[in-house]
Amino acid sequence: MAKAKAVVIDSGSVVDDVVDGIRAMINDRKLTVGDNLPTERELCEAFGASRNTVREAMRMLKAYGVVEVRQKVGATIVDNRLSSALQIFSFNVTDVSREAFEDIQGFRFLLEVSPVEQLLDQITAQDIDDLRQANMAMRDAKPFDLASELDFAFHTRLVRILGNKAILDVYQIMKPVILRIIKRGKSLRSFETSTFNEHEAVIDALEARDRLAYQYLLKTHLNAGHTHFASNGGLEELQPSHSDQQEVT
Repeated sequence: MAKAKAVVIDSGSVVDDVVDGIRAMINDRKLTVGDNLPTERELCEAFGASRNTVREAMRMLKAYGVVEVRQKVGATIVDNRLSSALQIFSFNVTDVSREAFEDIQGFRFLLEVSPVEQLLDQITAQDIDDLRQANMAMRDAKPFDLASELDFAFHTRLVRILGNKAILDVYQIMKPVILRIIKRGKSLRSFETSTFNEHEAVIDALEARDRLAYQYLLKTHLNAGHTHFASNGGLEELQPSHSDQQEVT
């Protein structure tokens, strides 16, 4: 491998400068997934930085999902950015206030309710069948956490109909906070009854190509948990009944 040209690092965070320099190197050399970066020594020489600085920069790039570092192999370019974003977002999710609930559900309205014309244009019989299968899997799921995951999977399958990978990726990044919203104030029985029935009504509206019914039913469904979120960020959570608690454990 040709020796990298030395780069002068500007003032500021040296580690951040090295991270930016490595990213520029990847772009300039048109490196892609599976390609190796220069060795640690070569990076030190290229950026006039110490080994500790280069190692810290590599740790940051690994956290971003851009590189993977293995012994005897070195640093290899990967594309784990979505996975890393999911982990970072999940780590930062603590609690959900009523204001946050309204913001998140407003975001979901944009992706699930507003594009009704596109959904109706693109939906197929297979999509309808997949949605019904996903809804039945949620209804029959135990324990509670699995039912919550399958509730999210139902909505993800709905978003998938749009055929837009970027939108789907963003929706997946929101999964940790959406799951918290899904779980708030629900019991296992809720998934078997009200949530299942609301999903079925939404599917029926899609199958009938009923634009107004679809928008009304899904918006009502997404707003159903509003009362379980306190405006001050505290909890207003309904506890499952004794029989539900036994099912959840």
